[in-house]
Amino acid sequence: MKFNEILKIDYLLLLPVLVLLTMGILFIYSSGITSAGVQVSDEYIKQIIWTAIGLIIALVIALVDYRRFYNLSVYIYLISLLPLLYTLFLGRVRWLKIGSFGIQASEFVKITVIILLARFLADTDRNKDAFSRFIVSCVIVFIPMLLVIVQPDLGTALVYLAILIIMTFMSGVAMRYVSFMLLSMAFTGIFLVLPLWQSYIQKKSIPILALLTNPKIIFLVLIFMFLIAAISLFGYIKYKRTYFYWIVYASMIIVFSLGASYAGRIILKEYQIMRLIVFIDPNIDPRGAGWNIIQSVTAIGAGGLTGRGYLQGTQSHYRFLPEQSTDFIFSIFSEEAGFIGALVVFLLFLLIVIRLLTTMKITTDPFAKYICAGLAGMYSFHFMINVGMTMGIMPITGIPLIFMSYGGSAVFSGMIGIGIVLSIFIRRYNR
Repeated sequence: MKFNEILKIDYLLLLPVLVLLTMGILFIYSSGITSAGVQVSDEYIKQIIWTAIGLIIALVIALVDYRRFYNLSVYIYLISLLPLLYTLFLGRVRWLKIGSFGIQASEFVKITVIILLARFLADTDRNKDAFSRFIVSCVIVFIPMLLVIVQPDLGTALVYLAILIIMTFMSGVAMRYVSFMLLSMAFTGIFLVLPLWQSYIQKKSIPILALLTNPKIIFLVLIFMFLIAAISLFGYIKYKRTYFYWIVYASMIIVFSLGASYAGRIILKEYQIMRLIVFIDPNIDPRGAGWNIIQSVTAIGAGGLTGRGYLQGTQSHYRFLPEQSTDFIFSIFSEEAGFIGALVVFLLFLLIVIRLLTTMKITTDPFAKYICAGLAGMYSFHFMINVGMTMGIMPITGIPLIFMSYGGSAVFSGMIGIGIVLSIFIRRYNR
């Protein structure tokens, strides 16, 4: 390891990250000011400290050969699961407390999942079409994802799915397997939302939707679909007809989606169910669960083209938005910086993803390629879901706007990822 290697890092990647971190600190400061001009929060000071530490972590990791993570991938993955198990046995809590500092373990597990999955995909790179390759990839991701779901933290769990889909797609796993997962996710969401739409918006019973809510009917449908799948699988094995394969395929999508949606209604807390309801129509509970979305959209709309000006926002300073320094930092930013400022944030994230994909393209190491793909998926998913949430076009999930939202765990995990990519860029031509 040579210190002069730091001069070879990808500054086109590091620069937009630093700009986003700086803007995050500025608007966390703004979010802590009241309408009377009184600073009531010291969150911006903590964020400055976390940002400085995160930058040091990224630069130190950049100096370390990323290939060391290859041999350690299994161990760091298993070790990273221990805090998730610990929080599970504590009673489904999301944070580990160390004094006054809380650590959200699931933020760091995303990185270890990417590293282990990258190793597995690189090791099996010549066997692109194997079903077993896809199954093992799912197991690597689903173990921590399920631990995160029962905390409960549905938003972070969705990030794991995004990582899995992006990495398996980039690795050349057969598209039918990736499509299976995408379709299963889509139908799970539909099956989960339809009964809520019936109860809270339509406000009348629709008999066919009993398929999605009545446990006995669900059980019978699952048994029926399993029988169809089993018979079709036998037909495919015996006669090698393609249509038998696709009947199995469609049947199992229904089985997984129906089962997952029913499990979701059991696992999800009442406040998470209400988030789905107000996503459909925030005015159902405008002073309760729908308040955040309504105030967030109001703040973004009030910003107009150029914004109200720094420290001039009303939604934040009058404390209309709860969690405005974390989940809704983009709302505060958009009110004060306007559409032009929001466009700058979009372009900065786009530049980060482009640099990750560029590094993925030019590196000669498959392990490095898949790490870059996983991190690109993670950063872009955080951006799309968080910004979509603040604009009311995505359900509220509690996913932070990485690099900008208040929180040490998100900053550290984000900068660890950046450090690994910088290390890959320095050694992009080495094998």
